[in-house]
Amino acid sequence: MISFDILETLVAASLVLLLGRKLVSSSSFLKTYSIPEPVVGGLLVALLLFALRGFSNVQVQFDGGLQGPLMLAFFATIGLNANLASLKAGGRTLALFLAVVLGLLVAQNIIGISMAKIMGLDPLIGLLGASISLSGGHGTGAAWGKVFAERHGLAAATEIAIACATFGLVLGGLVGGPVAGFLVKRFKLQATADTQASDDEVQQSFEQPKAVQLITPQAFIEALALIAVSLSAGTTIANQLNGTAFELPTFVCVLFVGVLLSNGLSLLVGYKIFERAIQVLGNVSLSLFLAMALMSLRLWDLATLALPVLLILTVQAVAMAAYAAFVTFRVMGSNYDAAVLAAGHCGFGLGATPTAIANMQAVTGRFGPSHVAFLVVPMVSAFFIDIANALVIKLFLALPIYN
Repeated sequence: MISFDILETLVAASLVLLLGRKLVSSSSFLKTYSIPEPVVGGLLVALLLFALRGFSNVQVQFDGGLQGPLMLAFFATIGLNANLASLKAGGRTLALFLAVVLGLLVAQNIIGISMAKIMGLDPLIGLLGASISLSGGHGTGAAWGKVFAERHGLAAATEIAIACATFGLVLGGLVGGPVAGFLVKRFKLQATADTQASDDEVQQSFEQPKAVQLITPQAFIEALALIAVSLSAGTTIANQLNGTAFELPTFVCVLFVGVLLSNGLSLLVGYKIFERAIQVLGNVSLSLFLAMALMSLRLWDLATLALPVLLILTVQAVAMAAYAAFVTFRVMGSNYDAAVLAAGHCGFGLGATPTAIANMQAVTGRFGPSHVAFLVVPMVSAFFIDIANALVIKLFLALPIYN
């Protein structure tokens, strides 16, 4: 066993990002299909470590202490960057996209339960390989896995849910870019005049993570303080809600505190958050979190998944790509913004919000910005989906098919 401490893990994650950037810049295939750099570098390292463990029985273990704070910091920046006036202006688009997302949640559960029934498995396994672990992610998967094990007697439910969520995280980063690239080329889509922005506006956006953004030490410290307050208050709120009917994942509480903090300071004291600093820290947190998450993948755990579960997840991935291309894209307007939204939907429909943002960054970095997508996707995927998913899961659990 080779163990990396927290600082060595941070160095390794930084090198993984540099490796991903080099591979994407030098590979026409990766650029053509808009595969995010953290996914490329992280997955390659995970494969190499999997081979090392298989051939020499040497296992590398990274310190996961920074993953949680980095993920929460990313969601804090999403909240701090959310302007309620802008959200109100995009209300119809947000509501329409939420309806599309609800449709996928239902479809994923129908597919999962149907596949489980066909293969003679417990329908609960089908639910674990559906919206619980895919649209829900690791947190939702672990929570419901515990419920299935304790209340329904499903052995290894938590392990199955975590493995499914991990599998989805990988596929979410691999499917979104190709789907959007296909749509852009198939329909000859371009960023429209409404979608395009001045160089100054683009530099202040999550859409261009590589753009040079001028910030001052004071602005950086203020942004860091706001993120820290969001993490602290959001974690406290999540702990207070734990075990109640209003229980929410910690990252949702952190995001919500960020929204209240940024808009409250603006309304009450006229303080305007320096968005460039927030976005720099957000992009750094996002990249490092994805690099750490993917390079730490225990691929041998995925390899031990039973073939029927792998088959369920494979069908879910194909269904996600088809749904994004034929439903998300068409319902959202069949334009360039809709194509970027489809890429984001693949990211969090199979993986998580960070994967969705990385997918959209890869697409807009190649084809042009889409302000609508970066306004709508983070709020739906990081906030509304958890509430909607909980309701859909409870609806399916009420069906008389589990006896």
